[in-house]
Amino acid sequence: MALYEATDPELCAVPPEREAAAAEAPAQAAPAGRVGIVLVSHSREVATSTAELAKALTGTGDPAPAAPAGGLPDGSVGTSAELVRRAVGAADQGQGVAVFCDMGSAVLTVKALLAEGFGGSGVRIADAPFVEGAVAALVTASAGGDLAAVLAAADDARTYRKL
Repeated sequence: MALYEATDPELCAVPPEREAAAAEAPAQAAPAGRVGIVLVSHSREVATSTAELAKALTGTGDPAPAAPAGGLPDGSVGTSAELVRRAVGAADQGQGVAVFCDMGSAVLTVKALLAEGFGGSGVRIADAPFVEGAVAALVTASAGGDLAAVLAAADDARTYRKL
């Protein structure tokens, strides 16, 4: 349903100077998407909670996409290549995807997918702490950083000192 609908032809008419300018202006491309973040954990709850935390800490009402891929499809503990594929698909806006893995088979699963050619060069594993790296990466992606900047922000999270 339209919020406003003009029925008077004079209200709908485009002034000739604007019509000519519109005809001569090059078509503008749709705005480019942002880098997506995927969180691969052995636990559905850990992946989902980390995505929610990172989104909450971006400081914007419109964070870049962050998709969890936690646990196995039945909800048990483990890592699922299919859930990773789905999460990458959900997070991919055409500017690349940074994948965060909690440990062990999560890393091996993502490496195996990448070795098969999944995602091409636009999907990269972030060698960073899971929570701190995801937050830094999502903040950077939400601000419009490219994949290299997002991965660098994640890497910098490794040196966050607590004392």
